[in-house]
Amino acid sequence: MNHDFVRIVRRLFEGDDWHSTLPIFDPRSQFSPAGNSEEAVLTSLNAAFLIALCGPEHPDFLIARDYLNRFSREAEWSEVARFYRRGLVEIEEEIDRRAASDPTFRQKLSELAGWLERHSGGAAPREIAERVWELFFPEGVGIFGKEEEKIASLRERRTVRVKKLNPAPLQNPAREILFTANVLLTVPAKTTWLEGAPLSPGLKKKLRAVLHEPQIYWYDHPIPVGIPRENNEVIYGLQGLDRALEFEKERGTIHPGDRVVCVLSVSVTHRGLHEVARDYLREEIRRAGGFPNLEIYLFGENETRALLKNVLLPAASRFLGRDSLPELEEVFGVDGEYGRHYSFLKAIAAFWQVLVNPEIRATFKIDLDQVFPQNVLVRETGRSALEHFITPLWGATGEDADGNLVELGMIAGALVNEKDIGKSLFTPDVPFPKDELTPDQYIFFSPLPQALSTRAEMMARYNGNPLNGKNTCLQRIHVTGGTNGILVDALRRYRPFTPTFFGRAEDQAYILSVFSRPGNRLAYLHADGLIMRHDKEAFAGEAIQLAAVGKLIGDYIRILYFSEYARVLAEDIRKIKRITDPFTGCFISTIPRTVVFLRFALRTASFFDRGERASGREFVTTGARRIHQALDFVAGENSLLRRQYRREGNGWEAYYELLAALEKALNDNETSAREIQRMAHQLVNQNRLNA
Repeated sequence: MNHDFVRIVRRLFEGDDWHSTLPIFDPRSQFSPAGNSEEAVLTSLNAAFLIALCGPEHPDFLIARDYLNRFSREAEWSEVARFYRRGLVEIEEEIDRRAASDPTFRQKLSELAGWLERHSGGAAPREIAERVWELFFPEGVGIFGKEEEKIASLRERRTVRVKKLNPAPLQNPAREILFTANVLLTVPAKTTWLEGAPLSPGLKKKLRAVLHEPQIYWYDHPIPVGIPRENNEVIYGLQGLDRALEFEKERGTIHPGDRVVCVLSVSVTHRGLHEVARDYLREEIRRAGGFPNLEIYLFGENETRALLKNVLLPAASRFLGRDSLPELEEVFGVDGEYGRHYSFLKAIAAFWQVLVNPEIRATFKIDLDQVFPQNVLVRETGRSALEHFITPLWGATGEDADGNLVELGMIAGALVNEKDIGKSLFTPDVPFPKDELTPDQYIFFSPLPQALSTRAEMMARYNGNPLNGKNTCLQRIHVTGGTNGILVDALRRYRPFTPTFFGRAEDQAYILSVFSRPGNRLAYLHADGLIMRHDKEAFAGEAIQLAAVGKLIGDYIRILYFSEYARVLAEDIRKIKRITDPFTGCFISTIPRTVVFLRFALRTASFFDRGERASGREFVTTGARRIHQALDFVAGENSLLRRQYRREGNGWEAYYELLAALEKALNDNETSAREIQRMAHQLVNQNRLNA
């Protein structure tokens, strides 16, 4: 192990009697080799890992190393023990490799080791954090105490000087935008929900059979079939959108007869739900009143398979001379990790434009726990929700702060929490953290740059210099899963996508796929004041709490995946980090394995230290398995991640080439193209939920 790195971890994790600020955690407090309870073993394995990192000079080094070796041979604990043993190897190899190739990194190791040894007794916690972050989390350095300065600096970096406005901006968003949202369905959490639900007998019979199936996918907070309507996120979100459109009609923004198209993707946790999702949602929507201002279409895995089989593959055979498109079949669907349905909900807009309705010029995704607070929008911004889309900035071109040409073909709004909207529409949903740092936050503390980015990007107003919303505006890097969209023309030319392996931050991964393309860079326009009210905690708090540990583990995997993905996209990840720092970029690390293992071990220690035994147990056992699999996925020069990204990129390239060929054939009025279009209309109409 690198000598300076060992000096660092010893100061961070080896206790002393005479000082108060270091170590940030002393693993000996949780190391009890003689204990045999589940909690004692898990805490001791975790502590043994941290002690072993401190090297042979630590008084408990040999005991800790032997403890890890012994439990790696015991069936009940082998998975966790081997995970920690792998961590020791991964960290040593990564630090040695980085130190050998990067003189600056070597110098940082030496400087931090020396500083910790000189200041271990008298430095304040925040000063220690800043010093440690220089090595492990540089994106957080210098924000505390300089928040306003950093906000101004980040806005300057995000400023775009407009060279050419969109000559043909949207004029009628109700007709020109395809709204989309994702539905996550799972089996009933309580059988009483199913028995008492006002569902048809045939549907209940099918659902009872699904209850006995194994689960195939996991999501943060899926909607249990049969849940009471007041807790059903689908109904809640569609009601909110329907009311927002009624407001637009009363305001005179849209024609009284207009019905906005909304496409729902439906991802399920159990295979049998594929057979019931459409009927279930159709029944629920009918009982909720049908939503007269919306045309709602559903696409689950069965429905996307039907589009492939009956529309896309016949078109590929006829117009591309290809009888199969295995790469497209891999990506065109909605089940699996979040990246799969996210890409589909963007890509379907191009399909819609070519085969269903050529009036569609853009798509905009919402999350169903969000609503447009129309009265507040008009009062505080002077514009309703749809009026925010009528701007020549969406589709404009300009220069970024480095003089690079960008095309603002995408658009991004922001969120305000339901509990905060009474203060102002422009209340950040992520405030600057004020609590004392926990041990793991000395290694990685994303809430800090997230708060900075939220203030600097999402809350920016076009009210004067330097941002006036005319010849200057803001590009966005930090976006949320809802409240963002893309012009179909930009979609078809740039062809962005989120790889299907992303189970977290799929929204922020989407834009990364275009960074390696030559020429103008596709970018998000910051839509000043386009803010949705986030109501998740108002009606889904219990589901959020139940999913908290799994979501946290996904955050660790995000570091591994984003870091490897950046290396796939660019030889020098500094180019990508210059664009994406501080928040999105903080998950792109030069030492991702080291950060993940240290952060994981310290978070585990905190769970048990606070007496949160159930969460600690779930975090260690589930995290060891999932992170181990993620490490395998990113391992090697030709990693599985790299290979999958290339396959999926080829799949989406084929998709857009196919649509272009099909569009040309339709314009030429070819009979076979018209037959394929008729089939597309037939399948789409079958999937309408509120005819």
